[in-house]
Amino acid sequence: MAGDGFEAKDIFNQMTGYTYNDIILMPRYLDFSADEVDLKTKLTRNITLNLPFVSSPMDTVTEDNMAIHMALLGGIGILHYNNTIEEQVEMVRKVKRYENGFINDPVVLSPEDTIESIYKIKTTLGFSGIPVTEDGTLNTKVIGIVTNRDIDFEKDTSKKLKDVMTTNLVTAQEGITLSEANSILRKTKVGKLPIIDNQGRLKSLLSRTDLKKNRDFPLSTKDANKQLRVGAAISTHEKDKDRLAELHNAKVDVIVIDSSQGYTRWQIEMIKFIKKTYPEIDVIGGNVVTSEQAEALLKAGADALRIGMGPGSICTTQETMATGRSQATAVYHTANTARKYGVPIIADGGISQIGHIMKALSFGGAAVMMGGLLAGTHESPGEFFYKDGIRLKKYRGMASLEAQKSGGDKRYFADNSKIKVAQGVVGAVVDRGSIDNFIPYLSQGLKHAFQDTGFRNIKELHDGLVTGSLKMQIRSQSSIIEGGVHDLQAVEKNPI
Repeated sequence: MAGDGFEAKDIFNQMTGYTYNDIILMPRYLDFSADEVDLKTKLTRNITLNLPFVSSPMDTVTEDNMAIHMALLGGIGILHYNNTIEEQVEMVRKVKRYENGFINDPVVLSPEDTIESIYKIKTTLGFSGIPVTEDGTLNTKVIGIVTNRDIDFEKDTSKKLKDVMTTNLVTAQEGITLSEANSILRKTKVGKLPIIDNQGRLKSLLSRTDLKKNRDFPLSTKDANKQLRVGAAISTHEKDKDRLAELHNAKVDVIVIDSSQGYTRWQIEMIKFIKKTYPEIDVIGGNVVTSEQAEALLKAGADALRIGMGPGSICTTQETMATGRSQATAVYHTANTARKYGVPIIADGGISQIGHIMKALSFGGAAVMMGGLLAGTHESPGEFFYKDGIRLKKYRGMASLEAQKSGGDKRYFADNSKIKVAQGVVGAVVDRGSIDNFIPYLSQGLKHAFQDTGFRNIKELHDGLVTGSLKMQIRSQSSIIEGGVHDLQAVEKNPI
């Protein structure tokens, strides 16, 4: 017992379960800058990340675009499985094929589309400069491109693109290197460079803006072949062994067995099957919240564990099923168990701010899995819409009735049930911009949090957790209020 804070074991070995907000970390002496903090961590036994960020396998969070950008920025994305095997495999291939700077799945329009279509794309996706093909698909020849300068002074938004598009195109042939394409952009001074095949069909697109913005990704998560890493979710169902085989053929890096309750015969059997049949693929087991659950999956061969049962912002499992555990307590106890096996854990759910990420790592997590925090970004699936003047994007729990109809019920052992019971809701989250800006923001904030607690990296933080040099304290409800914004008539707060 100490006057200035307590060791984690003194707090978490009690009858009460604690959430992230219930605990505050004690500051320590510091003699280093925030930029000296290294956030490198282990995702699994064999895969290292430069940032401890993982996007959740939810159908409103992670598809190929999110996975590409998460890997470029130093984390990793886990592709959801509310889709066909072919669709999920194609997403894996898009990530693995991705070359920095090339847009491999460009948006195209037809000459019969109107200027209004350009403005809609700019509003929903945040970019303009759209190639025009003969029929508005990638199956026919590129015949033009529409950029801002083509439509800036056009007042009639019903005018067809064939009347305003630029037809004198600068193109490059499929197979060109990024360096060669960049050279063409410099010489011609065009904003977009269509990459075409022998039939003149669009294969990819190079953007001057993207090249300037994404010139370098020193933290990117890549495999031995210098391809971006990506994960994919599967269920414990026997038929998902076919999905697994195709994902393996597509060179997926890690498999997440996506289950709300991971301590089951079916998951243990699936982990053993994967490790025996595809030993080169790492397996993340879960979700679990107790030491007993964790140990069972670790003994089966899991290379990492996913921790959390009901803490997510759109999850209602704890109130509907009366089962689960407070997330901070769950992370601490499962991390203690996993440490004996040399296996990292991923704190999944309950992350809505930088402080929650810091606490998840402080209680033993090696990385955090984020859903709602990333759902409102430009890279997440879906389209933006406006409500009460606020730009929003749909975010739904995989156990919501809506998601269950698309296949989310596999995660909750409910796909054969005639009566569906919701363990999640459908909601909306505010526009957070692009994760190209958002992830660096989270990263820098996290570095400052490490600096305040006096630890230079995640290993030092975990060592402090074990030795007791990391001190913390339980917060009263009044303390939680005092620690936030209060007693102001009006406030402007930067959203994250």
